[in-house]
Amino acid sequence: MIDLHSHTTASDGQYPPREQVALAAKAGVTVLAVTDHDTIAGLEACGAEATARGMRLVPGIEISCMHHRREVHILGHFIDPANPKLTAYTVQLITEREKRMELMVAKLVTLGVPVTLAQVQALAGNAPLTRPHLARVLVELRICTSTKEAFDRFLGDGRQAWVPRFEMTVADAIALIHVAGGTATIAHPGSSRVNRLEVETMAKSGLDGLEAIHRDHPPSQRELFATWAKELNLVCTAGSDFHGEKVAPDRHFGSVAMAPDQFARLEARRS
Repeated sequence: MIDLHSHTTASDGQYPPREQVALAAKAGVTVLAVTDHDTIAGLEACGAEATARGMRLVPGIEISCMHHRREVHILGHFIDPANPKLTAYTVQLITEREKRMELMVAKLVTLGVPVTLAQVQALAGNAPLTRPHLARVLVELRICTSTKEAFDRFLGDGRQAWVPRFEMTVADAIALIHVAGGTATIAHPGSSRVNRLEVETMAKSGLDGLEAIHRDHPPSQRELFATWAKELNLVCTAGSDFHGEKVAPDRHFGSVAMAPDQFARLEARRS
């Protein structure tokens, strides 16, 4: 079973790296990509646990980008975590995220929401601060009933507490992943609301794959994205987008699997 999309506590996931790999193994996953948001901090521990369990770990990252004034995510697979340009980017993002979180918390306070930066930092631990962390704090404080409500009311793009983030273009993200020796795939294209023309433009920038098989994509969308991938010579990837049951209860290991021949095609395209 091949799963190329998952998150640990190094970003916004529920489980620490080693525990997450153990959960994947228990679910029958044999090839796992850990793709934390804009960080590679959990890869070393994941790799050690995967080796101990006879699994293959695909080192990865999920880079947040801006495309036509909306956020889309590019997955990097087979990356070299020691690549200096990639590590410099992840260090820069830590500072950028801290500044952004301070501003979002300040906006919530002006709206009468009793939340503090310290609460977000406590929940995030050592992970870079992200909107999902803040959303989870709002749920814990019973300001919102779910992280979805937190985004719909306060944190989603253009909402009352939203703050624009550091922007990287899709083309730059693809180039960064390639410099680090990896392959670039657009994550959950259905959730990101990308159209075929946009995917075609990304393909011209060097995109390698399309995450056609995702927990959030119904069968009709999966078929559509598979057609686009064939037409644009992209690899169809699959990922559960696992975060843990407390964060994303409908995304679990074993819910999707990538075809071995497609995995081999993707690996063959690594830089």
